[in-house]
Amino acid sequence: MKKQETSLRLLEQFLPEGAFDQVAPFFRTHTVHLTLTHERKSVLGDYRHPFADTPYHRISVNANLNPYSFLITLLHELAHLFTYVHFGNKVSPHGKEWKTQFRHILIPFIGKKFFPTDVEKALLAYLHNPAASTCTDANLYKALYRYDEHKPGFKLVDDIADNHYFETEDGQVYQKLEKLRTRTRCLNVGNGKVFFFQGIVEVREVRRKRA
Repeated sequence: MKKQETSLRLLEQFLPEGAFDQVAPFFRTHTVHLTLTHERKSVLGDYRHPFADTPYHRISVNANLNPYSFLITLLHELAHLFTYVHFGNKVSPHGKEWKTQFRHILIPFIGKKFFPTDVEKALLAYLHNPAASTCTDANLYKALYRYDEHKPGFKLVDDIADNHYFETEDGQVYQKLEKLRTRTRCLNVGNGKVFFFQGIVEVREVRRKRA
């Protein structure tokens, strides 16, 4: 899907039910060009501040996100906009100024039933020290992952049972041995080596190891 500028009303179909009316005022008080783009594995959204030849704020968000991830990502990028409006380029992209703006923008969406209970609980914990990406917070990432569309058999390493097998993107097959505090110990059945996986890595469960 090519990147394309999005009309404000079209935004409603990507958001949780009822959230549009609370989001729309941000776009009425600032000149923002919003674009929806194809999946980008490295980023979920992006903010670009105005320049002489583009005198408006630019935000892009991945169009394939579930509504809750989409809203969080959009608010994340709007927090960059307000950080720039207040501080220009004088502060760190995800420093205390951005964290304050993000909390200020997101908190009014809490308790309004825009998010499922499990997502809201993880989101409240995340807000104590929001990071550059929701992917860096395992609990929030897993809560949001439950509402994604998944291809059959795909799940997170944390959701694979001990001693079961899974296949990674490169075709390697592993047996899950045990979950440690922050990572999971797994055995590569092809070469017998032990590897450690983050629990939020998506893999395809397989019923038995390959011959």
